[in-house]
Amino acid sequence: MNAAALPARTDVAIVGAGPTGLALAITLASAGIDFVLLDRQEQAAHTSRAGVVHARTLEVLDELGTAPELIARGRRVGEATVRDGARRLLRVPFDGLPTRFPFALVIPQYETEDVLASRLRQLGGEVHRPYEVTDVIQDAGGATLTMASGETLRAAYAVGADGMHSVVREAAGIGFEGGSYGESFVLADVTLEQDRADDGLMLQFGADGLFFIVPFPGDHYRVVATVEDAPAKPELRYVQDLLDARDAGRAKVRDLVWSSRFRIHHRVADRFRAGRVLLAGDAAHVHSPLGGQGMNTGIQDGYALGRALAEGRLDTYEERRRPVARRVVAFTDRLTRIATGPRVVRDTLLPLVGRVPALRDRLAMELAELNYR
Repeated sequence: MNAAALPARTDVAIVGAGPTGLALAITLASAGIDFVLLDRQEQAAHTSRAGVVHARTLEVLDELGTAPELIARGRRVGEATVRDGARRLLRVPFDGLPTRFPFALVIPQYETEDVLASRLRQLGGEVHRPYEVTDVIQDAGGATLTMASGETLRAAYAVGADGMHSVVREAAGIGFEGGSYGESFVLADVTLEQDRADDGLMLQFGADGLFFIVPFPGDHYRVVATVEDAPAKPELRYVQDLLDARDAGRAKVRDLVWSSRFRIHHRVADRFRAGRVLLAGDAAHVHSPLGGQGMNTGIQDGYALGRALAEGRLDTYEERRRPVARRVVAFTDRLTRIATGPRVVRDTLLPLVGRVPALRDRLAMELAELNYR
């Protein structure tokens, strides 16, 4: 989306045009609230980490008019499985979830962003690019955002949806407490030639560490693995060696679309609001990728904040969404510690969860985020 000239004033300035910022912008546009959506990149990204849209997020996206198109582009997955080598430790079915969307939708994040951006254009909105916000100064009447170009934008409210290293959060002086995990992760989007059953969302443990694979539409897959010391940008041969070691040689990488190395953090902002400044998405909370909660929680933040602004109940935003963020961080932390902890613990605990329907259903609800309605 090519941006028009930056206006001088708006009701809501949104910094960051990822899924969180787009969901907020659509919600505001639907309510007739003036906003400016800013992003520092010249164009939308075509690589991404998120790849799963859960049931509660699909409910929100249905309210925003985007769920049908997203579902048409994605792949429905009916269960998640956890294995230790060839042994299945746990199966979590989604078909019994109390929702119109009893499945997980596997779709690359850039596709989700494309659907959201298209909906925003239908509503007359746009993304202003490239505008890098370098400072936010607030007073009793609003906030002034300064761009790297020197231009300024005056807004009644400024929203930081600008990721873990949020300029908006730092300018507001909001703490971001937490830590990071010792393990590093390799992430790769690949096309595969393979001989395997459809395992849905499959998480696998082995002697070499954690490994999971997400089946995108077509023959595309998202591969994630814990490693001791990965290169900054893993090449095809490196990813193939990981698959050979972790997946018993069942798949051959035909093409490497994108790869990265990263470390994961678990942090929650001390506040989601400081006067005229608000936070949403990764600017407000970051956590382990296990469970695929990050983008989902951010989209729900954007929708909840938009509704709070539209309905004149802004004071309820933090009290509703910060506890959700803390719960998601705690949940994904437990998953990560089980996944990376002693083998005897997970080999005992996970089959027990699978044998007790109430525990298995509770886990499915937590993964689907249906407890956060």
